[in-house]
Amino acid sequence: MIRVVVENVVLFFLPLAIYVTYVLLTRKADAKGGLLDDAPLVWLMFAGTVVVLVVLIAFGSTSGGKPGQVYTPPSLSKDGHVEPGVLK
Repeated sequence: MIRVVVENVVLFFLPLAIYVTYVLLTRKADAKGGLLDDAPLVWLMFAGTVVVLVVLIAFGSTSGGKPGQVYTPPSLSKDGHVEPGVLK
């Protein structure tokens, strides 16, 4: 569960990380002021939200089985091999 939360937090802050990298690479050495003084924080939060939603929608629409399918969990066969889980 913690992995899912961390992935979503990383996706949310991805636009901010890209923006900070861009500012660090393009600002002059004698520039004064903080790194995020002129940052469009509202737009960065909006972009982060859009990224998270797009990934969640894409993942939700491409994973899982069809309604009514039954999941059979992995099991050990008679010869000791692990049989993978399947949707039937």
